[in-house]
Amino acid sequence: MNNATWLYKVGLALLLGMTLGLGGCASGVDRDPRDPLESYNRAMYSFNESVDNAVLKPLARGYNYITPAPVNKGVTNFFNNLADVRSAINNLLQFKIGRAFSDVGRVAVNSTIGILGLIDVASNMDLPRYNEDFGQTLGVWGLDSGPYVVLPFFGPSSARDGVGVVVDWFTDPVTYVEDDAVRWSLRGLNVVDKRADLLNASRVLDEAALDPYAFVRDAYLQRRQDQVYDGNPPPEVYE
Repeated sequence: MNNATWLYKVGLALLLGMTLGLGGCASGVDRDPRDPLESYNRAMYSFNESVDNAVLKPLARGYNYITPAPVNKGVTNFFNNLADVRSAINNLLQFKIGRAFSDVGRVAVNSTIGILGLIDVASNMDLPRYNEDFGQTLGVWGLDSGPYVVLPFFGPSSARDGVGVVVDWFTDPVTYVEDDAVRWSLRGLNVVDKRADLLNASRVLDEAALDPYAFVRDAYLQRRQDQVYDGNPPPEVYE
């Protein structure tokens, strides 16, 4: 087991321990019942922001500066194509057979005609992206999201979606690249590419939100409920 994998598993174990053991620690200051770990979450949010400002934002800006727009789009398409594999598995687990076949069709078309996914041919063939993950699958199976939790480096999540992150790790084709250098280079490129795509959104958040932490939390939880119910959640979900 290499060091990076070991650290990842240790981090997840610590997260689960904090989620199970610190539920009552912030009871004196918490106001949102969905966020019983608010004190811990705010501290982790600040930590992630510090890492983002010191490392990820500069890398993302440099990446945008040196990468031509068509290449940038191709990289995004490539990783979206890999994510469609995960989506197909989760649509199948949710018994959404038509969507699962659509995801498989996207992977087949984009991996061949689209040159390993660099070109998104499937979207022009009316094969939409569904982007399903295991956290959504657990929600479809009826598992409540549980408490909101901010994961180190990963960001906004919940107890349910934290479990989903672990399963999604093993349904990501990059996990099975045998060469360590190639595998971690791909993961690093994926992170930087995603962060570069979100530069404008983070700028709007910094300028518009009085409490960025609460804004991100509320937006995340609402979006996840919307995804679980395929865009049509019952009104009581938001209560």
